Amino acid sequence: MSHVKKIQAMLGELPALVMTDAVSIRYASGFHIDDGAAVIAKDKAWVVTDSRYVEAATAAIKDMQVLCTSRGHGVDAILGEIFAENGFDRAGAMPDRLTHSQWQWLEKAVGVPLVEDKTILYTLRAGKDREEVDCIVAAQRIAEKALDEVLGLIRPGMTEKEITAELVYRMYKHGSEGNSFDPIVVTGAKSSMPHGVPGDNIVKDGDFITMDFGALYNGYCSDMTRTVAVGHVTDEMRKVYDTVLAAQLAGIEAAGRPGIPGREIHAAAAKVIADAGYGEYFGHGFGHGLGLEIHEQPGASGDKPLPEGAVISAEPGIYLPGRFGVRIEDMLWLHDGRAENLTKAPKELIIL
Repeated sequence: MSHVKKIQAMLGELPALVMTDAVSIRYASGFHIDDGAAVIAKDKAWVVTDSRYVEAATAAIKDMQVLCTSRGHGVDAILGEIFAENGFDRAGAMPDRLTHSQWQWLEKAVGVPLVEDKTILYTLRAGKDREEVDCIVAAQRIAEKALDEVLGLIRPGMTEKEITAELVYRMYKHGSEGNSFDPIVVTGAKSSMPHGVPGDNIVKDGDFITMDFGALYNGYCSDMTRTVAVGHVTDEMRKVYDTVLAAQLAGIEAAGRPGIPGREIHAAAAKVIADAGYGEYFGHGFGHGLGLEIHEQPGASGDKPLPEGAVISAEPGIYLPGRFGVRIEDMLWLHDGRAENLTKAPKELIIL
């Protein structure tokens, strides 16, 4: 079933759902439009765009009529015509995707009251279908190819920025549409910063290097973290690494239980880290949902049961301030009573 038809099936008493943000439009239509709108009614659907996109949109979009703006006849005018011609008396809209002024503009454009709806799209997007997962996997395979090549290049004397540049270049080379987020590449003491920014720090013998990055394929994100060592590791570095890996595996095992709340997955991983004496050094959640956005529903550490089809990250870590840190991250697809690991990159400790 297409995403349009899934949305139509969830409209209930709403005559239509209207959206103007690029992510929601892409989910519904399968096509990226920077500046436009989409309207989905029970038996009809429209995408409004401009001359930059209309030819490609018309060729690519199924189950929706593509309408083109012109000078003096913009998105607001076309939305008003759709609502007037079809007699819609109200429309659902997502308040967290619109500023206050945008909400006022949209309500004026459609000419009917807007009703807050945070359920339809977020519920649907939280559970991925096979086509969506295929896109996430394709993005991940691109990232894995880049990592494999970059591991052969890393050496003492390189900077964090140089490693980052190599990762980004090679993801593009292998087919990425861009970065799913700004890559995190940190070495030495900076590896204790979960969201450290790549800088001019130089890789040294005995360092951990943490690389957190992702590719884009057909708009869908991948997300992976690998921590590798250069030259040698101390006994404590190996202990921390092995603890993080054991914690991740415990969380992944817990995630395979159907309908499990995210907090129980997090607790399974956190217990391993706490039992090893590092509980205070794991400060973030076990993971997050991802798809068209790098962070989206469902949360992987909350109280709600994770839905069928959710794709979540699995990324525990230990961060010893001013010394070093370790994070290992895979992506899991929760379906058919199991947690399928979409990540194929090796995660045993690599010493370059």
